[in-house]
Amino acid sequence: MFQFKSYMDLALREAQEAALRGEVPVGAVLVGPDGAVLSQAGNRTRGNNDPTAHAEVLVIREACSKLGSERLTSCDLYVTLEPCPMCAMAISAARIGRLYYGASDPKSGGIEQGPCIFSHPQAHHVPEIYDGIGAAASEELLREFFKSLR
Repeated sequence: MFQFKSYMDLALREAQEAALRGEVPVGAVLVGPDGAVLSQAGNRTRGNNDPTAHAEVLVIREACSKLGSERLTSCDLYVTLEPCPMCAMAISAARIGRLYYGASDPKSGGIEQGPCIFSHPQAHHVPEIYDGIGAAASEELLREFFKSLR
């Protein structure tokens, strides 16, 4: 019998650590089919001077390297914020099986907001999507981070 286990708590910790580094607090965790964590990261765009160093991209890169494959078909991705269009396309290209995300992102989201990447024919793969997991904690972390900048 399948028993769901959320890894959003680990993603939230990664987001908190990103905030402490002055990064937008987004965290991600990629889990293999056996339930083992393959990779986890928070945003590092500023620290790495790399606009593509979003948490999702970082965990995808690390997991692909560990597995020796560009496909993550049976893997689950947990991310604290709705992925942007760039990350949504990376998720599609990696063929990630399931995507769990916390807060919606009306400004920069690419799943339910904006361009709705997985609705386009250019998206070669659409994962199962589960939103709202840990949304309140993710939203609060983002709210406090941006409040501190003002």
